[in-house]
Amino acid sequence: MTFEDLGLSPEVLAAIAQAGYREPTPIQKQAIPVALQERDLLGGAQTGTGKTAAFVLPLIDILTGGKAKARMPRALILSPTRELAQQTLENFQIYAQNTDLDAALLIGGANMRQQEQALGGDIDILIATPGRLLDMVERGKLLMMGVKHLVIDEADRMLDMGFIPDVERICGMLPPLRHTLMFSATMPKEVRKLADRFLHNPKEVTVAPPASPAETVEQWLVAVGGDRDKGRALRELLGHETVTSSMVFTNRKRDVDSLHRSLRRHGFNAVRMQGDMAQREREVALAAFKDGEAAILVCTDVAGRGIDVFGVSHIFCFDVPVNAEDYVHRIGRTGRAGHRGRAYIFATPEDAKALQSVTRLIERDLPVAEVAGVKTAALPGIPSGPVAAPDGAGGTKPSRRRRRTKPDDKPRGEREAKRVVRDKDAARNGKAAPAAPGRPAPFGEGADVPAFLLRPTFADRDAGAR
Repeated sequence: MTFEDLGLSPEVLAAIAQAGYREPTPIQKQAIPVALQERDLLGGAQTGTGKTAAFVLPLIDILTGGKAKARMPRALILSPTRELAQQTLENFQIYAQNTDLDAALLIGGANMRQQEQALGGDIDILIATPGRLLDMVERGKLLMMGVKHLVIDEADRMLDMGFIPDVERICGMLPPLRHTLMFSATMPKEVRKLADRFLHNPKEVTVAPPASPAETVEQWLVAVGGDRDKGRALRELLGHETVTSSMVFTNRKRDVDSLHRSLRRHGFNAVRMQGDMAQREREVALAAFKDGEAAILVCTDVAGRGIDVFGVSHIFCFDVPVNAEDYVHRIGRTGRAGHRGRAYIFATPEDAKALQSVTRLIERDLPVAEVAGVKTAALPGIPSGPVAAPDGAGGTKPSRRRRRTKPDDKPRGEREAKRVVRDKDAARNGKAAPAAPGRPAPFGEGADVPAFLLRPTFADRDAGAR
């Protein structure tokens, strides 16, 4: 199926072609035809699957040819974070370049006077965060009775951030007869209750099981004894893995600041993003990360939601998330568009219960990564094996944990003796000894290295390698 098969206008198809898109993603294939019929829609899809285009493209088609009025937007897109709202505006500007449609952005932390001036023009689509939108309505700068199309993006994050009362107030200001689209990465019961209240006989489309990690992401668990060990393990992995760009997630804003200072102190080129930063600071940090000037972004879930940066190779969950669904959102920042990615989650014995929630949600146990210089800890209720060094993680070492013997296993002494003889014979013939069963082969001459790891490291980049 191509974009032409979805019923989009020639102007939109031309913009899509200029942007380099060839065929729609699964969520776009299912959602766009429904949205073009102006039927209410409940869409569920993983992060990074093209949800933004799934509602922006049909909105452009529907609104083309109509006439907007000052301070009276015809369509409203609600986003939970500033960065997600900004990203939606950027996508709109790409897709609507061949039309006369205009959009305005209302987000907290930005200059309110400039936003008021933007509302004075003819606005077709208003992209806003709930708090700033209500501020403008209460100041009399915005009239909502002209909104005929409503999009609630990232509904599960709206729920987690406590925005639902604001969303309810906003919906009460809109005409009761309207076209409503709701999108969410996960579909907990609370989100479905919201859909029952805001949507009328919606069509539901889902392209992946709820809260399922992408298969392109390789996941590892780093089990350590305490927070100090987490810092050492993170620096070890950042220094020895082939990391092109990475995001490090913490649960609290103050931990973002302290971890950022620690990484900078140890020579890592890192920037930070958290909710207490001024909008200008956030924009500068995000620009540095997107442009490759900084290879590490330390952030919270709230600040990191909506950040879409292609080529993120690694995700580090420095803290186990309080909500298990956030783990899926975090690691969804890598392994996009068919590319491979790697994710690590750091856990201490105190995190065992939260980690169990994560493994139940993703329906798998995570292999334990052993990092050189950091002792691997046993976590209550979490399987202790297998423990191994991830491919490409220099400085790590194979596990010394005892494995369960099978009835046909040979005595350990005999196995070790044969291994020593084999290694000596290989050395005599000038060949590398094969890896022992259960041990990952080292990256050396003749080894098969995954394609996604063949990229410059931090050290290479600092030396000017390209």
